[in-house]
Amino acid sequence: MSKNYFAGIDVGSTAIKVALVDEDGKMAGEHVTPSGSLFHKNSLAALAALLAQTGVQREQVRYLIATGYGRKLFKEADDSISEITANAMGAFETGKAYGGVRTIINIGGQDSKAIQIDDTGSVVHFVMNDKCAAGTGRFLDVAARNLELDLEELGEYHFKGTCAPLKINSTCTVFAESEIIGLLANGHGKSEIIAGIHYSIAVRTARLARRVGLEKHVYFDGGPALNKGLVAALQEELGCEIIVPEFPQTTTAFGAAILARNEFLTEVEDAH
Repeated sequence: MSKNYFAGIDVGSTAIKVALVDEDGKMAGEHVTPSGSLFHKNSLAALAALLAQTGVQREQVRYLIATGYGRKLFKEADDSISEITANAMGAFETGKAYGGVRTIINIGGQDSKAIQIDDTGSVVHFVMNDKCAAGTGRFLDVAARNLELDLEELGEYHFKGTCAPLKINSTCTVFAESEIIGLLANGHGKSEIIAGIHYSIAVRTARLARRVGLEKHVYFDGGPALNKGLVAALQEELGCEIIVPEFPQTTTAFGAAILARNEFLTEVEDAH
């Protein structure tokens, strides 16, 4: 008898993340690929890549939940849910290994969120900032391009500076971009500019987090959580230690997969 698996696909504005869990709710595999402009086609390709990588057949995936920015475009899903719900469940399950989490910070490509959860992983309160991209992954992409660096290099440069971080005042990505170009033209070093960008994002993000209430074990996920410089700036701004999971990009997809498993088991129980 073949084993059952459950999948979550997080169709984000900049990346598509897929996670697979087994019957016990354990992570069986994950995959991340750029979203590109063909969301549906690339989502199908991401799922196929994960199945090939894990050796799982499509018919073994008994339930699939889509979440994220483009979730409605993935018609093959059995259900779709908000990324807030999926992110909360993913952080709750992953956070067990760290002694449990109650406050989640998620920075995505187009928005940033702060979520407070209860002891079952349900959302108690959340706030998000999607009015402007200056506190998001998109802002980091723009900054890296202007500084002629790879996105991955920003974290390293944060710690190389010998001068104090420069203040980035603009709250709009377009104006912040002009500000960065101006600072470079005035001879400022890349490291002090990058540290300034990280602190600028950290200040905005900490403000969001305080609105939902900071409890012990703050969990930070989303692609920008891979940036060690941003993590350091956020930790300093919040004045507490931050938990960054091993694979911060797939927390939401993992949460969707866990909820897919729960939904399937509930349907089986109801059928009996």
